[in-house]
Amino acid sequence: MIELRTPAEIEQMRPAGRFVADVLQQTAAAAKVGVNLLELDRIAHDLIRKAGAESCYIDYHPSFGASPFGKVICTSVNDAVLHGLPHDYRLQDGDLLTLDFAASVDGWVADSAISLVVGQPRDADLHLIDTTRRALAAGIQAAQPGGRVGDISAAIGAVAHAEGYTVNLQFGGHGVGHTMHGDPHIANDGRAGRGYPLRPGLVIAIEPWFLESTDEIYTDRDGWTLRSADGSRGAHSEHTVAITEDGPLVLTARD
Repeated sequence: MIELRTPAEIEQMRPAGRFVADVLQQTAAAAKVGVNLLELDRIAHDLIRKAGAESCYIDYHPSFGASPFGKVICTSVNDAVLHGLPHDYRLQDGDLLTLDFAASVDGWVADSAISLVVGQPRDADLHLIDTTRRALAAGIQAAQPGGRVGDISAAIGAVAHAEGYTVNLQFGGHGVGHTMHGDPHIANDGRAGRGYPLRPGLVIAIEPWFLESTDEIYTDRDGWTLRSADGSRGAHSEHTVAITEDGPLVLTARD
């Protein structure tokens, strides 16, 4: 079921957006060569406790997950692009890291993701990350009242195709509210003018993610982490966005 939020409810969602943005900034700042992924999860967990927030991940067990996630942040490294389960791994120079985090504050959820390179970057990695960021910006710009979900999908896909990337349609954006994942699904490619109407009050996560040389993925033995089929690297950018009468409002904007 798709729910529309009142302007007052969207205001109530702002603290969740600010908290999620702050946690991503702090965990990203801590992501240095030699830092363990479990340490990044601990940092995020401590911030949740201090804020009196609730994790959306730790007990999360959808049909595609092998078991409850058990951690509070997704840490996807190199050929991992989504749902990276934190494990005993120390970041190495040149690693491409994606941090994806969602939490509930006062009953409202926000969801966001960023990709970065630890240490010395490869030009191809920086280009891939930049493409996801530009695709996210294009998707947000297309999220106008009176439009359609397909407008967002088409805008994201156009950026990807212009750079020669293919697009996986299995996982994409989604509705956000009292829970982390809801309708409508927002594919990262599609046709403008199609799909659910973008009405004021709709709150969605827009999240382009691309792989360097494939659009095929497989699930790691941990039962969660999604990796590229050919070992190429992936990047992911995401914001929670409210559709308002005045246009898109990014609730997870970072300073």
